[in-house]
Amino acid sequence: MSDTRFSKPLIYMLIGSAIILALSLGVRHAFGLYLVPMSDEFGWGHNVFSLAIAMQNLIWGAVQPVTGAFADKYGSKIVVAVGGALYTLGLLLMAVSSSGWMLNLSVGLILGLALSATSFPVLLSAVGRAAHPEKRSLAMGIASAAGSFGQFIMLPSTLLLLQSMGWSAALVVSAILIALIIPLAWTLKAPAYTPLNSSISANMPALSMKEILLIAKNHKPFWFLSLGFFVCGFQVVFIGIHLPGYLIDHGFDATTGTVFLALVGLFNIVGTYTAGWLGGKYSKPYLLMGLYGLRGIAIIAFLLLPLSTWTIYAFGIIMGLLWLSTVPLTNGIVANMFGIKYLSMLSGIVFFTHQVGSFFGGWLGGVNHDMTGNYNMVWVISILLSLLGIVVHFFVNEEHVVHD
Repeated sequence: MSDTRFSKPLIYMLIGSAIILALSLGVRHAFGLYLVPMSDEFGWGHNVFSLAIAMQNLIWGAVQPVTGAFADKYGSKIVVAVGGALYTLGLLLMAVSSSGWMLNLSVGLILGLALSATSFPVLLSAVGRAAHPEKRSLAMGIASAAGSFGQFIMLPSTLLLLQSMGWSAALVVSAILIALIIPLAWTLKAPAYTPLNSSISANMPALSMKEILLIAKNHKPFWFLSLGFFVCGFQVVFIGIHLPGYLIDHGFDATTGTVFLALVGLFNIVGTYTAGWLGGKYSKPYLLMGLYGLRGIAIIAFLLLPLSTWTIYAFGIIMGLLWLSTVPLTNGIVANMFGIKYLSMLSGIVFFTHQVGSFFGGWLGGVNHDMTGNYNMVWVISILLSLLGIVVHFFVNEEHVVHD
């Protein structure tokens, strides 16, 4: 029997990945808190800030396969270090953005590029390559949970900074924290897991990037999986960016929205870890079907129940358990289908559809609000997309197309 324990280099990589994801996703998760103060100061409609966030998600997704390919070829640590530098620059420019075009340059373009190098596809792929196949889903779940912890910590911290220093100074402080990603990138140097006495690996010829892309292109379950991730992106960005504004519209203060998002981050620690653990024992597509179905039920219950502090916080807890639990499961399926050699690139392709969904979730939320004064249309779309998320995963399986 092979030893499935985490090696010391993998443990160091997990710690480094955890801190990087906590910083990267924690700062990004708090962007929704800037929507109201920046829009109020410059007289923007919600659509201006929403469009910048939507562009960020679209650019992030569009370049993710390319960033992933660079990470596969040249190593994750170089890509993550460059991403950390871009992230720092983008936040500093966001701090002085006083027009729509500056906001789109900083938040949309630069931060979109930075996030493609400092978030799940690159970091989870690095972790997945270094882990034993039987522990891969769990390792990804641990790293994903760390990103959730960052969301929990950064939200109240960002609100405190906004209230005490203003939005511009808060962004400068965030930029200083993000700069820590650059030295942390050098923890990502655990070697790829090599199976012992693997006749399959020894006898199979190495595939080129072009060959693996052709195989993925013709593999229908891969595209059904990608379509499911579109649903995830739409829902989490719409709720993450617009729920604080939705609550303000209904008479709640900014603290309530912050606590909601903090609860999402806190309980997502449990959700992502549990999803990674369950993914090592049960069918990942079936688990994803359950997650999307529960999201739809939670949204319907939130809209039908009387809106109160307790229903808001309960919604935050439930959504937190379901929030990014899709990530270790989805990345684990990609690794099972195609192996680990080109995992960053292939995960990046799936993630692109997630970000297309994120674009529409962020942008349509702002458009719907500016046109009607509410978010009713986008809530309905989110519920219908949950049904789509259930259906498409009927057609996803974890069969090996390419072995490690």
